Amino acid sequence: MYRTNTCGELRLSDAGKDVMLAGWVQRVRKMGGMAFVDLRDRYGITQLVFNEEINHALCEQANNLGREDVIQVKGKVNERECKNQHLPTGEIEIVVNELNVLNSSEVPPFTIEDHTDGGDDLRMKYRYLDLRRGCVRKNLELRHQMTMEVRRYLDSKGFLEIETPMLIGSTPEGARDFVVPSRMNPGQFYALPQSPQTLKQLLMVAGMDRYFQIVKCFRDEDLRADRQPEFTQIDCEMSFVEQDDVIELFEGMAKHLFKTIRGVELTEPFPRMPWSEAMRLYGSDKPDTRFGMEFVELMDVLQGTGEFSVFNDARYIGGICAPGCATYTRKQIDQLTDFVKRSQIGAKGLVYARVQEDGSVKSSVDKFYTQEVLQRLKETMQAHAGDLILIMSGDDAMKTRKQLCELRLEMGNRLGLRDKNKFSLLWVVDFPMFEWSEEEGRLMAMHHPFTHPKDEDIPLLDTHPEQVRADAYDMVCNGVEVGGGSIRIHDPELQDKMFKILGFTEERAQEQFGFLMNAFKYGAPPHGGLAYGLDRWVSLFAGLDSIRDCIAFPKNNKGRDVMLDAPAALDQKQLDELNLSIDIKE
Repeated sequence: MYRTNTCGELRLSDAGKDVMLAGWVQRVRKMGGMAFVDLRDRYGITQLVFNEEINHALCEQANNLGREDVIQVKGKVNERECKNQHLPTGEIEIVVNELNVLNSSEVPPFTIEDHTDGGDDLRMKYRYLDLRRGCVRKNLELRHQMTMEVRRYLDSKGFLEIETPMLIGSTPEGARDFVVPSRMNPGQFYALPQSPQTLKQLLMVAGMDRYFQIVKCFRDEDLRADRQPEFTQIDCEMSFVEQDDVIELFEGMAKHLFKTIRGVELTEPFPRMPWSEAMRLYGSDKPDTRFGMEFVELMDVLQGTGEFSVFNDARYIGGICAPGCATYTRKQIDQLTDFVKRSQIGAKGLVYARVQEDGSVKSSVDKFYTQEVLQRLKETMQAHAGDLILIMSGDDAMKTRKQLCELRLEMGNRLGLRDKNKFSLLWVVDFPMFEWSEEEGRLMAMHHPFTHPKDEDIPLLDTHPEQVRADAYDMVCNGVEVGGGSIRIHDPELQDKMFKILGFTEERAQEQFGFLMNAFKYGAPPHGGLAYGLDRWVSLFAGLDSIRDCIAFPKNNKGRDVMLDAPAALDQKQLDELNLSIDIKE
């Protein structure tokens, strides 16, 4: 036995006990004839004391310890004279009578402390060291707590946890697949699942009724703060349910997590916002509703009422009102203009109007509009003295709304309105069934090909499929899509019609999804489900800006694991076994 207690366990009530501790050396402090060592493990830090007068050799041994050395000590629990109120163990110390160095450490490449001197790349390369830091470890502890609560909640609702395979067939409808060559089947490939979508539907056909799985999913797509090439879903499916049933149950799960993990009691039902309303007011299907600043359409106010050709030729004009920002300097306005012009947003410019203290309006397009028109602008925007009106326009309404959305979020950041300790949740519903793909030159499923259309819109599939709404729903928290799902198609004829609208030939549909269509012939129940993004939930609860710090071994923004140096080339013998040759196109 290396230890009788952990480094976060002992208290003043343990004074006088003989104990053994083991862990890592956090720091060594020399004070006169004394040496003080902070010993750390996963559970906390305990101070060790070595007295030169009592045991000179032992004290000298302690003085020679290095950071991150792994040691074992034996000693007696003693009350500290100078107590540390910032540590749970801060009232006691261990007077050491035996020290064993279990493993010496080289000097770490960065300090193993919450406020470290290591940059992102360095910490990712030595992630096993980064995980020793308390702030990172707490994220993984939070993740563990959340998965345990998810399992408790879903078990109480009659769900079965069922595993599905990681090696499946490729279904390249959506994001790109990661593919795996098969040695035993030359020239053929598995795919890693983007989600267990068809498999969980088969479980409903199999009569499992309520399924869940905390499962790894894989998508070969461009990365950002809330995306990784492999991520974890809380994947769920239910039989004999309608949309309200699914929303009610999983809204309950979200409330359970908030109460048990964050100590926040959410009693009111989450608002439900149609997709069209979310795009009109926020320019996003995952609106951040912690603050207002909703869009106001200004076509009636500014088009044709002045000589500003940019507005007169636009197909959309919209604005937001930033409260109390009329005092923004020209430099600050220029910064906002540069922000909306940058490549990720790509707007051509920004028009502003200040509401003066006397109620008059001073605008960057003053020379094109009368004060009467600008006063109408103020009234339409419901702006008051001291407010700043920011206006964008364009030929593509959807694109301009998305640009205005980025500006709104930037203003929310600048005004401190996106408090990470405030949570605003809603459901976005009534999504379009399809979206047009310029690249493919056809309609694509906005969610996936198995989403059920709203019953009242099914007749439109034959005449105006672009107008069909889906029985789909996303849960949004603080501008982050934390979960989404839909009612699924269970009727083979309707599913066949869906494939035809999406441009599938009968042969291609059979090749990719024949196993599902054949299963539906044997009595598929009405079913629907939802998948929560576990990484996103944890990062929201932990107040993180990126999901990387709640994943034990994440990839960087280029999809590389810099610790394992992956992906990497294969040697020729492996390629030969797989019947593969590499020809990289320039």
